[in-house]
Amino acid sequence: MQQNSSMDKIAPTVTLNNGKQMPILGLGTWMLRGGEAVETIKFAIDAGYRHFDTACYYRNEVEVGQAIRAKIAEGVIRREDVFVTTKLLNSHHNPAHVEEAFQRSYDKLNIGYIDLYLMHSPFNFEFQSWEPQDLDANPKLASVDFVDTWRAMEKLLQTGKVRSLGVSNFNSEQLTRIVNECQVKPVTNQVECNPAINQRRLTAFCKDLNVTVTAYTPFGQLNDAKENAINDPRVAEIASKYSKTPTQIVLRYLVELGTIPIPKSANPKRIRENLEIFDFRLTEAEIQLMDSFNTGVRVWPFTFCVSSKYYPFNIEF
Repeated sequence: MQQNSSMDKIAPTVTLNNGKQMPILGLGTWMLRGGEAVETIKFAIDAGYRHFDTACYYRNEVEVGQAIRAKIAEGVIRREDVFVTTKLLNSHHNPAHVEEAFQRSYDKLNIGYIDLYLMHSPFNFEFQSWEPQDLDANPKLASVDFVDTWRAMEKLLQTGKVRSLGVSNFNSEQLTRIVNECQVKPVTNQVECNPAINQRRLTAFCKDLNVTVTAYTPFGQLNDAKENAINDPRVAEIASKYSKTPTQIVLRYLVELGTIPIPKSANPKRIRENLEIFDFRLTEAEIQLMDSFNTGVRVWPFTFCVSSKYYPFNIEF
């Protein structure tokens, strides 16, 4: 295998509740499409990334798989070196649709097996197509019980094509239902998590269940000016102390909270920087400062689904 100069920057892993290993930082791929997606992922692999997060909804599973296969062919990685997550589309929750939906993602990725398959949300829409529909098309809410969907997902483990199962955007009560009523415990709950909504209570709850928390949108709303931690001079001061950037401080904070951040970037410099957070630790005082940005305000409140009986954000966590 070729020498990789970034090997020392590969993220550590956490042991999931089924014994599998998951890197504690990954590359989010939402909005990466076409050739940009392929080249970004190939660059990230060379930089040391070993965890990639995609979804049917992102429309880039083909490109994610193409980039990974290219780097395997080059000898940079082996298949077992990378951890790949994809997700069940919200309009494919009907148990009769789950196997076909999974197979389509499996075929698009074409990497031998999928490490982690998530239910993208507890709420769901009526089936329209095997391909994802834009949310501005106003899909009609459906009422498939996510427990029934999960039971259909459990059967996928028997195929050997997927190693682990998880959920996304689930609250504590919804996660409890899965754990109490189903056979397989989710290995992770992927939720929005950043300084503005640090998910401390949900993370502690999940930890008690031995379920990890994966943090999407880790930087929050980048267009927010002063109220965003990244733009705060106190965070800049911490960053200067460690010769890091404010975004690196935010990622380190999320790791120290016990979450698994999956920042998305197509910028080579930022891709490298986002991985360079494992050579320092924040002090308790610095963590408390980062905690002070918590407002509970979401970038993704999914207000268009608020009428669903499975809308997850009507309770505190």
